[in-house]
Amino acid sequence: MDSFRRQGMEFDVRDAGPADGVPVVLLHGFPQDSSAFDRLAPVLHGAGLRTLAPDQRGYSPGSRPLGRADYRLRETAQDVLALLDAAGLESAHVVGHDWGGIVGWALGAWYPERVRTLTALSVPHPAAMAKSLVTSDQGLRSAYMALFQLPVVPERLLLAGGGSALRRVLHRGGLPDEVVDRYVRRMQEPGALTAALNWYRALPFGARDAIGRVGVPTLHVWSTGDPFLGRAATDATRQYVTGPYRLEVIEGLPHWIPELAAERTGELVVAHVRSLDPA
Repeated sequence: MDSFRRQGMEFDVRDAGPADGVPVVLLHGFPQDSSAFDRLAPVLHGAGLRTLAPDQRGYSPGSRPLGRADYRLRETAQDVLALLDAAGLESAHVVGHDWGGIVGWALGAWYPERVRTLTALSVPHPAAMAKSLVTSDQGLRSAYMALFQLPVVPERLLLAGGGSALRRVLHRGGLPDEVVDRYVRRMQEPGALTAALNWYRALPFGARDAIGRVGVPTLHVWSTGDPFLGRAATDATRQYVTGPYRLEVIEGLPHWIPELAAERTGELVVAHVRSLDPA
């Protein structure tokens, strides 16, 4: 399959690997797209796994609704359920990075019957994140999110001069030129950056959608060089997982785990998946 539909919108998806392989859904974050997993997915395919990597809401050109509330977590999580339904899958293993990891945490808490295992790259459990905002340096690390709440201003800042500010942030994180160029081009599409920022702007609309404890087997991968996500929330995540839990720490790596540590991350994901679904 190369697309699926929900609520009249069309989502692009990369469906690759053995057609009869154990399914793994790969969920990207900001300001990425499904190509964030271009280096990781082949590692999973080599282990006999099938991958489904959608361009999430706001990133697929056919799924860019205008309202901020349209991007609340309950909607983005149900987009993934629609993907599973379209693929004829009762459940799948879920791997998410950045915002994709937050969607993964929501799926594991709200729809555990659809999630075989969860792998959260970079992002801690949202409840641990919320607590760390007032008990550690996480508040400073997340200060950019306040800027993203403003209308128009972030778009102008990030896209001015051919997206120079956005390029600078991505380059500083160690991403190669071709990856940076690809992400910036996506954000330069009409309405794309506003749609991507609406994930942040939708946060007030999801205040009642608390993400509780997660009971599915969970792997959390965090990197010590991540400027956006600190150690406090990572360490606190364990208390929000009631099922089997494992934390893997990658020393020195910045935020972009799927792109910069694809081989290592792929090995961790394969082992995690095979712990429940042996070959």
